[in-house]
Amino acid sequence: MLTEERYSMILHTLNKKKSVGLDELCKLLNASESTVRRDLVSLHEKGMLVKVRGGAIAIDDNFAIGEPDVEEKAGCYAEEKEAIARYAAGLIDNGDFIYMDAGTTTAKMIDFIPPKSVTFVTNAFINAKKLAQKGFQVIIPAGEIKVSTEAIVGSEAVTSVMRYNFTKCFMGVNGISIHGGCSTPDPREAAVKSAAISRSKEVYILGDHSKFGKITAVQFTEINRGKIITDKVPNKKYLSEASVKEVL
Repeated sequence: MLTEERYSMILHTLNKKKSVGLDELCKLLNASESTVRRDLVSLHEKGMLVKVRGGAIAIDDNFAIGEPDVEEKAGCYAEEKEAIARYAAGLIDNGDFIYMDAGTTTAKMIDFIPPKSVTFVTNAFINAKKLAQKGFQVIIPAGEIKVSTEAIVGSEAVTSVMRYNFTKCFMGVNGISIHGGCSTPDPREAAVKSAAISRSKEVYILGDHSKFGKITAVQFTEINRGKIITDKVPNKKYLSEASVKEVL
């Protein structure tokens, strides 16, 4: 079993039971005690659980298993996503060299971007088509296609993205947590996101209120790396931990 799969099973168990013992995890994962201890230490250091003597306990956030496809996501919180996208599009200036992530909220940005001298790099092939149709210069990284999120992922995509220096990046997100950072379920997508963020002068994370207090399998950045744009913050504790813009 891969490390990320073990992490997912540990966190899923904690999400249901709130606490779990070391022996139980060894049986569940069919793994040695030393392996499970290392996993718990790693997840504790990532802020995704609290390691205690003989096991672990859950933190306040919810761990989300799986990921809906683009069509499912598009129908959720449409008004909130539109408001976020409209505000984010207003941050784009002439001369920008921008990374636009895959995602339903980033896709909505395109409708609100007026004609400007801007170049986009995007790993979302649907976004690339829409941007090109509006007359923007568009670059697509190399890599493999992930059908469910309509994204280009993988090591080739990471290598491609690392060639560039972006003035701004606009990132989608599945979970926003003080403990778990900004996260996504897929390690391949997380790697591309992290690469783009590392090459960006300004970082914007686009996520509606439902993403707060949620953790998915892979953290791609800390919540205080850049600005989070959301419709509203469900818990004001985030305002002291990150730079947040509420648009509704």
